[in-house]
Amino acid sequence: MFVYSFFLHRPPPPFSLFLLSAVHTSALSSKSLLQPHSLFPCTKTHQPVFSLPSNTRSHQSISVVHAAEPAKTLVITKKTPKSFAPPSTAAPSRKWAVDRWKSEKALQLPEYLDEAELEFVLKTIEAFPPIIFANYARSLEEKLAGAALGNAFLLQGGDCAESFKEFSANNIRDTFRIILQMRVVLMFGGQMPIIKVGRIAGQFVKPRLDPLEEKNGVKLPSYKGDNTDGDAFNEKLRIPDP
Repeated sequence: MFVYSFFLHRPPPPFSLFLLSAVHTSALSSKSLLQPHSLFPCTKTHQPVFSLPSNTRSHQSISVVHAAEPAKTLVITKKTPKSFAPPSTAAPSRKWAVDRWKSEKALQLPEYLDEAELEFVLKTIEAFPPIIFANYARSLEEKLAGAALGNAFLLQGGDCAESFKEFSANNIRDTFRIILQMRVVLMFGGQMPIIKVGRIAGQFVKPRLDPLEEKNGVKLPSYKGDNTDGDAFNEKLRIPDP
């Protein structure tokens, strides 16, 4: 395309010269006004020569590369002092152990008067078989991990406060029925597995903001749940019983 446009803009060559040189001299009449020697005084044969303008430029080879001259003006830079963070004073975390909770500070603990009786009750409870087996706990851990990733929904339900008087088979059955009904609704709406966890037999002990309760000018220790004392406002029943 470049060559075509180049010749397109050049002036046309003298085609009359081509025509006159191509005609044989014998074919011309002696009386013709056009004589070959009048047009071409030289006896040598001339061939039309066309020279194309060259677009190539002469490039000088690079032999030496000089670095830029340094700046004449001085530039003053101010160094900012580095800030060093003080060493952390946080205590290193201790290793987890099964009985680590015994070494932690606990609040809202009942004050038992008979330490020997308390120790006897604790050893009796330790001798009982477990409420759940280890495989149940491991299965729950795997399901909770799936819920943490968004692959399941956790449903936990139960009473806020429990007492020994209302802790019967009928109450447990009603709690299970409500949890199952809620599971069906959530599974239909969320279209994902529902993990059911019952909050049962864990609210027999309740913390209190005020350690004392006052009625008619009489102050007694606050009721902290059936697992600790009695709910009746009686001095004997409000003594913590292991």
